[in-house]
Amino acid sequence: MDDKRTSPRHRVLKAGTIEFNGGAIDCTVRNLSRAGAALDVTSPVGIPEHFTLIADRAQLPCHVVWRKQKRIGIAFD
Repeated sequence: MDDKRTSPRHRVLKAGTIEFNGGAIDCTVRNLSRAGAALDVTSPVGIPEHFTLIADRAQLPCHVVWRKQKRIGIAFD
Protein backbone atom coordinates (compact mmCIF):
# COMPACT_ATOMS: atom_id res chain seq x y z
CA MET A 1 0.00 0.00 0.00
CA ASP A 2 1.40 3.39 -0.99
CA ASP A 3 1.74 6.03 1.71
CA LYS A 4 0.25 9.24 0.28
CA ARG A 5 1.10 11.49 3.23
CA THR A 6 2.89 14.73 2.45
CA SER A 7 4.91 14.62 5.68
CA PRO A 8 5.86 11.77 8.04
CA ARG A 9 3.69 11.14 11.07
CA HIS A 10 5.03 10.46 14.54
CA ARG A 11 3.35 8.20 17.08
CA VAL A 12 1.97 10.08 20.06
CA LEU A 13 -0.58 9.49 22.78
CA LYS A 14 -2.14 12.84 23.68
CA ALA A 15 -5.54 13.90 24.90
CA GLY A 16 -7.45 16.14 22.54
CA THR A 17 -10.85 17.71 22.01
CA ILE A 18 -12.85 17.97 18.80
CA GLU A 19 -14.81 21.25 18.89
CA PHE A 20 -17.61 22.16 16.49
CA ASN A 21 -20.83 24.23 16.54
CA GLY A 22 -20.60 24.84 20.28
CA GLY A 23 -20.13 21.12 21.07
CA ALA A 24 -17.08 19.10 22.03
CA ILE A 25 -16.00 15.45 21.87
CA ASP A 26 -12.96 14.01 23.63
CA CYS A 27 -10.42 12.17 21.49
CA THR A 28 -6.92 10.72 21.63
CA VAL A 29 -4.29 11.90 19.15
CA ARG A 30 -2.52 8.71 18.00
CA ASN A 31 -0.14 10.08 15.40
CA LEU A 32 0.73 13.56 14.29
CA SER A 33 2.54 15.42 11.50
CA ARG A 34 2.69 18.98 10.25
CA ALA A 35 -0.07 18.16 7.75
CA GLY A 36 -2.51 16.09 9.84
CA ALA A 37 -3.20 13.45 12.46
CA ALA A 38 -5.08 10.27 13.33
CA LEU A 39 -7.57 10.54 16.17
CA ASP A 40 -9.17 7.77 18.23
CA VAL A 41 -12.81 8.50 19.05
CA THR A 42 -15.59 6.57 20.76
CA SER A 43 -17.61 6.82 17.53
CA PRO A 44 -17.08 8.90 14.40
CA VAL A 45 -20.85 9.34 14.06
CA GLY A 46 -21.86 12.97 14.46
CA ILE A 47 -18.38 14.39 13.90
CA PRO A 48 -18.66 16.94 11.07
CA GLU A 49 -16.33 17.21 8.09
CA HIS A 50 -14.76 20.45 9.43
CA PHE A 51 -13.91 21.12 13.09
CA THR A 52 -11.21 22.48 15.40
CA LEU A 53 -8.83 20.09 17.15
CA ILE A 54 -7.67 21.30 20.56
CA ALA A 55 -4.42 19.60 21.64
CA ASP A 56 -1.45 20.86 23.66
CA ARG A 57 -3.21 24.23 24.06
CA ALA A 58 -3.23 24.67 20.26
CA GLN A 59 -6.40 25.26 18.25
CA LEU A 60 -6.02 23.58 14.86
CA PRO A 61 -8.72 23.98 12.19
CA CYS A 62 -8.97 20.76 10.19
CA HIS A 63 -11.11 18.52 8.01
CA VAL A 64 -11.75 14.78 7.89
CA VAL A 65 -9.87 12.81 5.23
CA TRP A 66 -11.01 9.30 6.21
CA ARG A 67 -13.13 7.53 8.84
CA LYS A 68 -12.91 4.04 10.31
CA GLN A 69 -14.81 2.37 13.14
CA LYS A 70 -13.12 4.27 16.01
CA ARG A 71 -10.48 6.35 14.25
CA ILE A 72 -10.53 9.34 11.91
CA GLY A 73 -7.76 10.80 9.80
CA ILE A 74 -7.61 14.57 9.54
CA ALA A 75 -5.68 17.17 7.57
CA PHE A 76 -4.95 20.60 9.00
CA ASP A 77 -6.41 23.56 7.10
